[in-house]
Amino acid sequence: MVVKVTGVAEEPPAIAKQFEKLKDPRKGTLRYHKFLDILTIAICAVICGADDYEAIAEFGQAKAEWLATFLELPNGIPAHDTFWRVFEALNPEEFQHCFMKWMAGVRKTISKEIVPLDGKRLRRSYAKEDDKAAIHMVSAWATTNRLVLGQQKVDEKSNEITAIPELLRALDLTGCIVTIDAMGCQTAIAELIIESGADYLLSLKGNQSHLHEDVVLLFDDLLASNFTAYAYDYARTVDKGHGRIEIRRCWTIDYPSLIGSFRGADNWRNLTTLVKVQSERRLDGRSTIEDRYFIASYRDLASNILQHTRKHWYIENSLHWVLDIAFREDECRIRRQWPSELCCPAPHLTQFAQA
Repeated sequence: MVVKVTGVAEEPPAIAKQFEKLKDPRKGTLRYHKFLDILTIAICAVICGADDYEAIAEFGQAKAEWLATFLELPNGIPAHDTFWRVFEALNPEEFQHCFMKWMAGVRKTISKEIVPLDGKRLRRSYAKEDDKAAIHMVSAWATTNRLVLGQQKVDEKSNEITAIPELLRALDLTGCIVTIDAMGCQTAIAELIIESGADYLLSLKGNQSHLHEDVVLLFDDLLASNFTAYAYDYARTVDKGHGRIEIRRCWTIDYPSLIGSFRGADNWRNLTTLVKVQSERRLDGRSTIEDRYFIASYRDLASNILQHTRKHWYIENSLHWVLDIAFREDECRIRRQWPSELCCPAPHLTQFAQA
Protein backbone atom coordinates (compact mmCIF):
# COMPACT_ATOMS: atom_id res chain seq x y z
CA MET A 1 0.00 0.00 0.00
CA VAL A 2 1.28 3.48 -0.90
CA VAL A 3 0.72 6.40 1.41
CA LYS A 4 -0.50 9.52 -0.36
CA VAL A 5 1.12 12.54 1.24
CA THR A 6 1.89 15.55 -1.00
CA GLY A 7 2.21 13.15 -3.91
CA VAL A 8 5.26 11.38 -2.48
CA ALA A 9 5.24 7.67 -1.60
CA GLU A 10 6.29 7.13 1.99
CA GLU A 11 6.37 4.27 4.47
CA PRO A 12 2.98 2.63 5.18
CA PRO A 13 1.35 3.64 8.46
CA ALA A 14 1.91 1.40 11.49
CA ILE A 15 -1.51 -0.23 11.19
CA ALA A 16 -0.81 -1.39 7.64
CA LYS A 17 2.61 -2.71 8.60
CA GLN A 18 1.32 -4.87 11.42
CA PHE A 19 -1.81 -6.12 9.64
CA GLU A 20 -0.39 -6.67 6.15
CA LYS A 21 0.05 -10.42 6.78
CA LEU A 22 -3.54 -10.86 7.93
CA LYS A 23 -5.41 -13.03 5.42
CA ASP A 24 -8.27 -11.42 3.51
CA PRO A 25 -11.27 -13.71 4.19
CA ARG A 26 -13.17 -12.67 1.06
CA LYS A 27 -13.42 -15.21 -1.76
CA GLY A 28 -12.66 -14.67 -5.43
CA THR A 29 -10.93 -11.76 -7.11
CA LEU A 30 -13.71 -9.17 -7.52
CA ARG A 31 -13.14 -6.89 -4.56
CA TYR A 32 -14.12 -3.24 -4.71
CA HIS A 33 -12.24 -2.18 -1.57
CA LYS A 34 -8.72 -2.85 -0.33
CA PHE A 35 -8.59 -5.16 2.68
CA LEU A 36 -6.11 -2.96 4.58
CA ASP A 37 -8.29 0.09 3.87
CA ILE A 38 -11.24 -1.67 5.49
CA LEU A 39 -9.18 -2.68 8.53
CA THR A 40 -7.63 0.76 8.99
CA ILE A 41 -10.93 2.61 8.78
CA ALA A 42 -12.56 0.20 11.23
CA ILE A 43 -9.74 0.43 13.76
CA CYS A 44 -9.64 4.24 13.60
CA ALA A 45 -13.43 4.39 13.93
CA VAL A 46 -13.53 2.15 16.99
CA ILE A 47 -10.77 4.18 18.64
CA CYS A 48 -12.96 7.24 18.08
CA GLY A 49 -16.00 5.58 19.68
CA ALA A 50 -17.79 3.75 16.86
CA ASP A 51 -19.66 0.79 18.35
CA ASP A 52 -21.32 -0.85 15.32
CA TYR A 53 -20.80 -1.23 11.57
CA GLU A 54 -23.11 1.66 10.69
CA ALA A 55 -21.06 3.96 12.94
CA ILE A 56 -17.83 2.74 11.33
CA ALA A 57 -19.17 3.57 7.86
CA GLU A 58 -20.38 6.98 9.07
CA PHE A 59 -16.93 7.69 10.50
CA GLY A 60 -15.38 6.76 7.15
CA GLN A 61 -17.67 9.12 5.26
CA ALA A 62 -17.08 11.97 7.71
CA LYS A 63 -13.28 11.53 7.56
CA ALA A 64 -12.99 10.54 3.91
CA GLU A 65 -10.76 13.46 2.98
CA TRP A 66 -8.35 12.74 5.82
CA LEU A 67 -8.37 8.98 5.19
CA ALA A 68 -7.54 9.57 1.52
CA THR A 69 -4.20 11.10 2.56
CA PHE A 70 -2.85 7.69 3.58
CA LEU A 71 -5.27 5.07 2.16
CA GLU A 72 -5.84 4.13 -1.47
CA LEU A 73 -9.68 3.98 -1.36
CA PRO A 74 -10.06 2.99 -5.06
CA ASN A 75 -13.86 3.00 -4.77
CA GLY A 76 -14.37 5.40 -1.90
CA ILE A 77 -15.50 4.46 1.61
CA PRO A 78 -16.94 0.95 2.01
CA ALA A 79 -20.57 0.51 3.02
CA HIS A 80 -21.43 -0.78 6.48
CA ASP A 81 -22.37 -4.20 5.02
CA THR A 82 -18.82 -4.54 3.68
CA PHE A 83 -17.33 -3.96 7.12
CA TRP A 84 -19.84 -6.46 8.49
CA ARG A 85 -19.02 -9.19 5.96
CA VAL A 86 -15.26 -8.80 6.36
CA PHE A 87 -15.24 -8.90 10.17
CA GLU A 88 -17.76 -11.75 10.34
CA ALA A 89 -15.43 -13.88 8.20
CA LEU A 90 -12.15 -12.67 9.74
CA ASN A 91 -10.06 -15.14 11.74
CA PRO A 92 -10.16 -13.64 15.27
CA GLU A 93 -6.95 -15.33 16.45
CA GLU A 94 -4.97 -14.01 13.49
CA PHE A 95 -6.44 -10.54 14.03
CA GLN A 96 -5.53 -10.66 17.72
CA HIS A 97 -1.96 -11.68 16.88
CA CYS A 98 -1.56 -8.71 14.52
CA PHE A 99 -3.20 -6.39 17.04
CA MET A 100 -0.77 -7.37 19.78
CA LYS A 101 2.17 -6.85 17.39
CA TRP A 102 0.81 -3.39 16.68
CA MET A 103 0.47 -2.57 20.38
CA ALA A 104 4.01 -3.86 21.01
CA GLY A 105 5.30 -1.54 18.29
CA VAL A 106 3.42 1.49 19.62
CA ARG A 107 4.40 0.85 23.22
CA LYS A 108 7.52 2.46 24.61
CA THR A 109 9.76 0.14 26.62
CA ILE A 110 9.76 1.34 30.23
CA SER A 111 11.72 -0.44 32.95
CA LYS A 112 9.52 -1.85 35.71
CA GLU A 113 6.31 -0.80 34.02
CA ILE A 114 3.32 -2.13 35.93
CA VAL A 115 1.17 -4.45 33.81
CA PRO A 116 -2.07 -5.46 35.60
CA LEU A 117 -3.99 -8.49 34.37
CA ASP A 118 -7.68 -8.65 35.16
CA GLY A 119 -10.90 -10.09 33.81
CA LYS A 120 -14.12 -8.40 32.75
CA ARG A 121 -17.46 -9.86 31.75
CA LEU A 122 -19.29 -8.28 28.82
CA ARG A 123 -22.64 -8.13 30.57
CA ARG A 124 -24.96 -8.12 27.57
CA SER A 125 -22.96 -10.37 25.28
CA TYR A 126 -25.01 -13.44 26.15
CA ALA A 127 -27.28 -15.01 23.51
CA LYS A 128 -30.23 -16.91 24.95
CA GLU A 129 -31.35 -18.15 21.55
CA ASP A 130 -28.00 -19.88 21.06
CA ASP A 131 -27.59 -20.84 24.73
CA LYS A 132 -24.36 -18.83 24.93
CA ALA A 133 -23.17 -17.27 28.18
CA ALA A 134 -21.77 -13.76 28.40
CA ILE A 135 -18.19 -13.39 27.15
CA HIS A 136 -15.48 -13.06 29.80
CA MET A 137 -12.20 -11.46 28.72
CA VAL A 138 -8.83 -11.18 30.48
CA SER A 139 -6.87 -8.05 29.53
CA ALA A 140 -3.29 -6.87 30.06
CA TRP A 141 -2.97 -3.10 30.59
CA ALA A 142 0.29 -1.14 30.39
CA THR A 143 -0.21 1.54 33.05
CA THR A 144 2.45 4.01 31.88
CA ASN A 145 1.86 3.58 28.15
CA ARG A 146 -1.92 3.45 28.75
CA LEU A 147 -2.33 0.70 26.18
CA VAL A 148 -4.08 -2.65 26.04
CA LEU A 149 -1.27 -5.08 25.34
CA GLY A 150 -3.57 -8.01 24.67
CA GLN A 151 -6.76 -9.85 25.56
CA GLN A 152 -7.74 -13.49 25.95
CA LYS A 153 -11.25 -14.87 26.00
CA VAL A 154 -12.05 -17.19 28.90
CA ASP A 155 -13.56 -20.49 27.83
CA GLU A 156 -17.20 -20.85 28.88
CA LYS A 157 -16.42 -23.99 30.87
CA SER A 158 -13.29 -22.62 32.52
CA ASN A 159 -12.08 -19.53 34.39
CA GLU A 160 -9.33 -16.89 34.34
CA ILE A 161 -6.72 -19.34 35.63
CA THR A 162 -6.61 -21.06 32.23
CA ALA A 163 -6.82 -17.85 30.19
CA ILE A 164 -4.05 -15.93 31.98
CA PRO A 165 -1.21 -18.29 30.88
CA GLU A 166 -2.36 -18.07 27.25
CA LEU A 167 -2.27 -14.28 27.44
CA LEU A 168 1.14 -14.24 29.14
CA ARG A 169 2.67 -16.45 26.44
CA ALA A 170 1.51 -14.03 23.76
CA LEU A 171 3.04 -10.90 25.31
CA ASP A 172 6.53 -9.44 25.55
CA LEU A 173 6.77 -8.52 29.24
CA THR A 174 10.54 -8.26 29.60
CA GLY A 175 11.42 -5.93 32.46
CA CYS A 176 7.81 -5.40 33.55
CA ILE A 177 6.08 -6.09 36.85
CA VAL A 178 2.90 -8.13 36.38
CA THR A 179 0.16 -7.67 38.97
CA ILE A 180 -2.76 -10.09 39.32
CA ASP A 181 -5.54 -10.49 41.88
CA ALA A 182 -5.91 -13.54 44.11
CA MET A 183 -7.44 -15.80 41.45
CA GLY A 184 -4.22 -15.55 39.44
CA CYS A 185 -2.02 -16.25 42.45
CA GLN A 186 -0.89 -19.65 41.19
CA THR A 187 2.58 -21.21 41.15
CA ALA A 188 2.36 -22.05 37.44
CA ILE A 189 1.43 -18.46 36.58
CA ALA A 190 4.29 -17.10 38.71
CA GLU A 191 6.67 -19.48 36.93
CA LEU A 192 5.45 -18.30 33.53
CA ILE A 193 5.88 -14.63 34.48
CA ILE A 194 9.50 -15.22 35.52
CA GLU A 195 10.20 -17.19 32.32
CA SER A 196 8.90 -14.25 30.29
CA GLY A 197 11.57 -11.99 31.84
CA ALA A 198 9.17 -10.13 34.14
CA ASP A 199 8.52 -9.98 37.89
CA TYR A 200 5.27 -10.64 39.71
CA LEU A 201 3.27 -8.94 42.45
CA LEU A 202 0.38 -11.24 43.33
CA SER A 203 -2.49 -10.72 45.74
CA LEU A 204 -2.45 -13.46 48.38
CA LYS A 205 -5.68 -14.80 49.88
CA GLY A 206 -7.17 -17.99 51.20
CA ASN A 207 -6.86 -19.94 47.95
CA GLN A 208 -3.19 -20.37 48.94
CA SER A 209 -4.18 -21.31 52.47
CA HIS A 210 -0.86 -22.38 54.04
CA LEU A 211 1.22 -19.57 52.58
CA HIS A 212 -1.50 -17.04 53.35
CA GLU A 213 -1.76 -18.20 56.98
CA ASP A 214 2.01 -18.01 57.46
CA VAL A 215 2.25 -14.52 55.97
CA VAL A 216 -0.60 -13.24 58.13
CA LEU A 217 1.02 -14.71 61.26
CA LEU A 218 4.35 -13.15 60.32
CA PHE A 219 2.94 -9.63 60.16
CA ASP A 220 0.81 -10.24 63.26
CA ASP A 221 3.99 -11.18 65.13
CA LEU A 222 5.66 -8.05 63.84
CA LEU A 223 2.80 -5.94 65.19
CA ALA A 224 2.70 -7.80 68.51
CA SER A 225 6.41 -7.20 69.03
CA ASN A 226 5.93 -3.46 68.50
CA PHE A 227 7.77 -3.86 65.19
CA THR A 228 10.95 -5.25 66.68
CA ALA A 229 10.70 -8.97 65.80
CA TYR A 230 11.89 -8.65 62.19
CA ALA A 231 13.63 -6.13 59.99
CA TYR A 232 11.16 -4.50 57.64
CA ASP A 233 10.52 -1.46 55.46
CA TYR A 234 7.53 0.82 55.92
CA ALA A 235 5.69 3.50 53.95
CA ARG A 236 2.55 5.55 54.51
CA THR A 237 0.40 7.78 52.30
CA VAL A 238 -2.57 10.02 53.12
CA ASP A 239 -5.08 11.11 50.48
CA LYS A 240 -8.11 13.33 50.87
CA GLY A 241 -10.93 13.60 48.37
CA HIS A 242 -14.64 13.02 47.79
CA GLY A 243 -15.32 13.84 51.42
CA ARG A 244 -13.13 11.09 52.84
CA ILE A 245 -9.59 10.55 54.08
CA GLU A 246 -7.71 7.43 52.98
CA ILE A 247 -4.59 6.32 54.81
CA ARG A 248 -2.52 3.51 53.32
CA ARG A 249 0.28 1.76 55.18
CA CYS A 250 2.69 -0.75 53.71
CA TRP A 251 5.15 -3.13 55.37
CA THR A 252 7.57 -5.30 53.40
CA ILE A 253 9.87 -8.14 54.54
CA ASP A 254 12.42 -9.58 52.13
CA TYR A 255 14.67 -11.99 54.04
CA PRO A 256 15.18 -15.23 52.04
CA SER A 257 15.93 -17.47 55.06
CA LEU A 258 12.72 -16.38 56.76
CA ILE A 259 10.56 -16.65 53.66
CA GLY A 260 12.05 -20.04 52.78
CA SER A 261 10.75 -21.52 56.04
CA PHE A 262 7.11 -20.93 55.08
CA ARG A 263 4.94 -23.82 53.97
CA GLY A 264 4.97 -24.12 50.18
CA ALA A 265 7.42 -21.26 49.69
CA ASP A 266 9.73 -23.47 47.62
CA ASN A 267 6.99 -23.85 45.01
CA TRP A 268 7.07 -20.13 44.21
CA ARG A 269 9.89 -19.28 41.84
CA ASN A 270 11.94 -16.23 42.90
CA LEU A 271 9.66 -15.49 45.86
CA THR A 272 11.55 -12.59 47.43
CA THR A 273 9.25 -10.15 49.27
CA LEU A 274 6.19 -10.42 51.50
CA VAL A 275 3.89 -7.41 51.62
CA LYS A 276 1.12 -6.19 53.90
CA VAL A 277 -1.01 -3.21 52.86
CA GLN A 278 -3.44 -1.70 55.33
CA SER A 279 -6.09 0.67 53.98
CA GLU A 280 -7.95 2.92 56.39
CA ARG A 281 -10.91 4.96 55.21
CA ARG A 282 -12.39 7.75 57.31
CA LEU A 283 -15.80 9.07 56.30
CA ASP A 284 -18.48 10.90 58.32
CA GLY A 285 -16.69 10.23 61.60
CA ARG A 286 -16.46 6.49 60.96
CA SER A 287 -13.36 4.50 60.14
CA THR A 288 -12.95 1.16 58.32
CA ILE A 289 -9.71 -0.81 58.02
CA GLU A 290 -8.83 -3.52 55.49
CA ASP A 291 -5.65 -5.61 55.40
CA ARG A 292 -4.35 -7.11 52.17
CA TYR A 293 -1.33 -9.33 51.57
CA PHE A 294 0.91 -9.83 48.54
CA ILE A 295 3.91 -11.85 47.40
CA ALA A 296 6.54 -10.44 45.03
CA SER A 297 9.54 -11.73 43.10
CA TYR A 298 11.58 -8.53 43.47
CA ARG A 299 12.94 -6.18 46.12
CA ASP A 300 12.02 -2.51 46.29
CA LEU A 301 11.25 0.23 48.76
CA ALA A 302 7.95 -0.13 50.58
CA SER A 303 6.90 3.23 49.16
CA ASN A 304 7.36 1.92 45.62
CA ILE A 305 5.63 -1.39 46.25
CA LEU A 306 2.69 0.47 47.78
CA GLN A 307 2.40 2.44 44.54
CA HIS A 308 2.63 -0.78 42.55
CA THR A 309 -0.31 -2.29 44.44
CA ARG A 310 -2.36 0.84 43.76
CA LYS A 311 -1.48 0.84 40.07
CA HIS A 312 -3.11 -2.56 39.72
CA TRP A 313 -6.45 -0.76 39.91
CA TYR A 314 -5.56 1.39 36.89
CA ILE A 315 -6.94 -1.42 34.75
CA GLU A 316 -10.34 -0.86 36.37
CA ASN A 317 -10.32 2.93 36.16
CA SER A 318 -8.48 3.47 32.88
CA LEU A 319 -9.65 0.46 30.87
CA HIS A 320 -12.78 -1.26 32.19
CA TRP A 321 -14.49 1.99 33.14
CA VAL A 322 -13.70 3.52 29.74
CA LEU A 323 -14.99 0.44 27.92
CA ASP A 324 -18.28 0.65 29.79
CA ILE A 325 -18.82 4.42 29.84
CA ALA A 326 -17.19 5.62 26.60
CA PHE A 327 -17.59 2.53 24.42
CA ARG A 328 -20.78 1.23 26.09
CA GLU A 329 -19.35 -2.28 25.98
CA ASP A 330 -21.74 -3.75 28.52
CA GLU A 331 -24.73 -2.37 26.60
CA CYS A 332 -23.72 -3.77 23.21
CA ARG A 333 -26.25 -6.25 21.81
CA ILE A 334 -25.00 -6.68 18.24
CA ARG A 335 -26.07 -10.18 17.24
CA ARG A 336 -26.27 -10.08 13.47
CA GLN A 337 -24.71 -13.20 12.01
CA TRP A 338 -23.65 -13.17 8.37
CA PRO A 339 -25.05 -16.24 6.58
CA SER A 340 -22.28 -18.76 6.03
CA GLU A 341 -23.21 -19.22 2.38
CA LEU A 342 -22.22 -15.61 1.71
CA CYS A 343 -18.66 -16.29 2.86
CA CYS A 344 -18.49 -18.91 0.06
CA PRO A 345 -21.27 -17.45 -2.07
CA ALA A 346 -23.40 -19.02 -4.75
CA PRO A 347 -22.80 -17.67 -8.28
CA HIS A 348 -25.75 -15.26 -8.22
CA LEU A 349 -24.45 -13.77 -4.94
CA THR A 350 -20.80 -13.46 -5.92
CA GLN A 351 -20.76 -9.77 -6.74
CA PHE A 352 -22.73 -8.88 -3.62
CA ALA A 353 -20.58 -11.00 -1.27
CA GLN A 354 -17.27 -9.81 -2.70
CA ALA A 355 -17.99 -6.06 -2.56
